[in-house]
Amino acid sequence: MVSFVVPAHNEEALLGHTLAAVHSAARALGEPYEVVVADDASTDRTGEIARGHGARVVDVAHRQIAATRNAGARASTGRWLVFVDADTVVNPRVVRAAARALARGAVGGGCLVRLDRPRPAYAVAIELALRVVAPAVGLAGGCFLFCTRAAFDAAGGFDEAVFASEEIGLARRLKARGKFVILRETVTTSARKLRARGALEMLRLFLRLARAGPGALRRREGLDYWYGPGGARE
Repeated sequence: MVSFVVPAHNEEALLGHTLAAVHSAARALGEPYEVVVADDASTDRTGEIARGHGARVVDVAHRQIAATRNAGARASTGRWLVFVDADTVVNPRVVRAAARALARGAVGGGCLVRLDRPRPAYAVAIELALRVVAPAVGLAGGCFLFCTRAAFDAAGGFDEAVFASEEIGLARRLKARGKFVILRETVTTSARKLRARGALEMLRLFLRLARAGPGALRRREGLDYWYGPGGARE
């Protein structure tokens, strides 16, 4: 069994497309699978859309992405876990590659990411840089992260002490337990947060976080990029 875990908060606009792509890729894989949507205090039709697309819905009210991901994982039953963001479109190639890596002994991994169109010019530069950096340093974006359940449990799941960058911590702990791969195959994720913000605003945000240090990730205040209006976790 492969479990696709999708955290979602007020994602009625994009969730249907995401789940349709998950089903298409999973059917092409030819393995038993399930789709679990962790609906985190949505006030729109997120839960209704998820059920309409054949997902099992877990209702939570964490307003914290790590806890929401963990809730979806706990409700799932597969021995392989694939975490997909609600604004991300997978395809059969990347899902097959993830399954192949796990079958060959990897404990987990991620993939390269494409941003949907239109993209601001600075977002193009970010995407190109990540294509080089991510495989070199083993950087897995949270929009598509896969692992075995055994490794996930041994690593303690996502760190619920942080409100962002939880995928980086999990990837680090998974790497300590075995082979962690970054696939050359890609998923497409929404550039909506980048479209809503200019390059200067983004630079100020990350400089502020860098100055504040890791403690800045342990509270939701100041993380409007992720939790504010237009953010995937708002």
